[in-house]
Amino acid sequence: MSVPVRSDQPEPADERALQDQHLARARSAYERAVAACRAAGIEPDRAEIVPTGPAARAANAVRLSARSLAEREGRAPDPAADARCARNAAATAATAAQAAHAHTPGDLTATALQAALKASQAAAEAAGGRSSGRDPTLTARADTTEATAVATARRAGWTGAAATR
Repeated sequence: MSVPVRSDQPEPADERALQDQHLARARSAYERAVAACRAAGIEPDRAEIVPTGPAARAANAVRLSARSLAEREGRAPDPAADARCARNAAATAATAAQAAHAHTPGDLTATALQAALKASQAAAEAAGGRSSGRDPTLTARADTTEATAVATARRAGWTGAAATR
């Protein structure tokens, strides 16, 4: 029988570990999104409240992802919310990867785009269903696909370095 956790008690260690894992993946995906936007020449000021084009959609997604990450940082662990944050960041990275691939088409960017889409799908699976961020197998799969997306993004040149002007 499990004992309910009161708000004045520390959260269970496993929920803190899950939060750390989900938010690390969210930060990684966010960084990939920023790097892909930079590679595509998309500046943060391209964000629009109602985005009308690919660049505006990518910039707006990055802005919203940053806000979501800031909201979850320092909060009490909530595996469902933390996994959703990671899912949204991965979707942001996929949107940015589409823009970066369109900007510089090629085999490396196509591979990076496919890896970003797979990472987004895996993050969605980890956040969804009955487990809501608590399934270790789905979380591990999301972590693995995120690591692959990071590696392929680097090979595509989406390193996060600011574009020279």
